[in-house]
Amino acid sequence: MSTKLYVGNLSYNASEDDLKELFGQAGEVVSVKIITDKFSGQARGFGFVEMSSNEDAQKAISMFNGQAYKDRELKVSEARPQAEGGRGPRRGGFGGGGRRESRGSGGGGGRRNW
Repeated sequence: MSTKLYVGNLSYNASEDDLKELFGQAGEVVSVKIITDKFSGQARGFGFVEMSSNEDAQKAISMFNGQAYKDRELKVSEARPQAEGGRGPRRGGFGGGGRRESRGSGGGGGRRNW
């Protein structure tokens, strides 16, 4: 069974091919995904590497966690399971405006002298 690893503190210049080559030194790499900003497309400095076995994953952790790679010290650990629903907590809509009081209409804004 494959094991997914979290790889943090990645250089913004690292590519998925670079990671595949690096982690290939520890065993068989199933997949590599560097996370990018959905608006700019720029790398966010972390990604995931899926190793073909738990043994390969543990070897990769011991080989690369804390090691310098492209002038950055990698943080490598087993990835935590993704939160149910897929993308983390929902934050609600776009509304928002201030405090609501029972004395009148709500809304935020100016200064109040009580």
